[in-house]
Amino acid sequence: MKNRSHRRARPSQNKPISSPIRLLSIEDTTHEGHGVARENGKVTFVVGAISGERVEARIVKEGRQFNQAIAVKRLQDSPDRILPTCPHFEQCGGCQLQHMNISAQRHLKENWLAGQFRKLSLPAEMSRLEGQPFGYRRRARISVFVKNNHAQIGFRAKSSNEIVDIDQCQVLEPFLQDTYQALRSYLKGSALVAKLGHIELLYDNQGVCVVLRQSRDIQDADKVALNEWAKSSSVTLLWQAPSENKVSQHAVRHYVVDDLALNFQAQDFIQVNTQINEAMVEQAMSWLALSEDDVVLDLFCGAGNFSLPMAKRAGHVLAVEAIETMVEMGRLNASQAHLDNIEFIAADLTQSPPNRIKKAKITKALLDPPRAGALEFLPTLVRLKPQQILYVSCNASTLARDAEYLIENGFRVTKVCMMDMFPQTSHVEAMMLLQK
Repeated sequence: MKNRSHRRARPSQNKPISSPIRLLSIEDTTHEGHGVARENGKVTFVVGAISGERVEARIVKEGRQFNQAIAVKRLQDSPDRILPTCPHFEQCGGCQLQHMNISAQRHLKENWLAGQFRKLSLPAEMSRLEGQPFGYRRRARISVFVKNNHAQIGFRAKSSNEIVDIDQCQVLEPFLQDTYQALRSYLKGSALVAKLGHIELLYDNQGVCVVLRQSRDIQDADKVALNEWAKSSSVTLLWQAPSENKVSQHAVRHYVVDDLALNFQAQDFIQVNTQINEAMVEQAMSWLALSEDDVVLDLFCGAGNFSLPMAKRAGHVLAVEAIETMVEMGRLNASQAHLDNIEFIAADLTQSPPNRIKKAKITKALLDPPRAGALEFLPTLVRLKPQQILYVSCNASTLARDAEYLIENGFRVTKVCMMDMFPQTSHVEAMMLLQK
């Protein structure tokens, strides 16, 4: 028989463990609102704690590089801690930072951005765009789940696919909040709720619009009562069939920015924070300082949120978007604004660009890409030789990556701004100006 080793087997990494309560001093806060403690050089992330606090915490997962813990008792509160005003905060995954005052939230986001940009040479100061901390969101998507004749209507729970049944959402525009509460009350008492997958809420310059995404077909006769409610409440109600990617009904809406009316389809992407969007466009125009000598390339332009304001100031604008329906909407917007110095071009920016772009004598460029960033197009952009590039980003890590490429190819960062588009949440938007 072989000799048996008496050495204890090493536990697998990241295995859930049971541990005694430990006293931890919280030195920092992650951008998701969790505390950071250090013991003997090892980091512990503590849910339910923020910087400046002393807590009793239980380790729930131990890893080679860091531990995860949950605060079970706070012995000393941070001066930045406040009592969340939303009764659903502890369960709902929509907001992450309501337990911090708004000043601390913005300081946290600014520091996090600086950390993401640590490899870049930045200007001495980072500016901010700030708006109202609540009641700012002009669109939202609400989940619907029915089990055993009990309807859950709300958002996903924290770190879970479960639906938290909410009767209010304080970050919604007040008109949307009122509409949501009335609609929720109606659906809770209706058999229709079992045939819905989610609800989309929208508030713009035309008022409130609601899209009901059907998970199963609903007969027209069964829609009559809800359609009458919507009509009496001055709400535009749209029904999206299970087989549709978007509503087939004519659903053109509009909002105003820079004194321009921008038309869009009800389910098209628009910036959800009206106040910050207006400030963001105004700042972009200021930073670019456009003149009639400028030929501007607007990439990922949508229906013209930046393109049309730039066309009011520049000599010519080339606006590029992959979604053809939004390109058509952009052309409509330009026509209604009597702007004949702007071209909307449908093109996939992951592929070789059209000759119209290659031959243009671009002086300045603006990018507002999705979370994946714009790395695939950057070699083409560098070859176009713009003197300035303004980059608007919803993902700091891909912005940092793309900016590093541009710096390696002869640009430098001259301005950076943290835009608090989503107060009470961990989401951070940024604007960066790069100069040749």
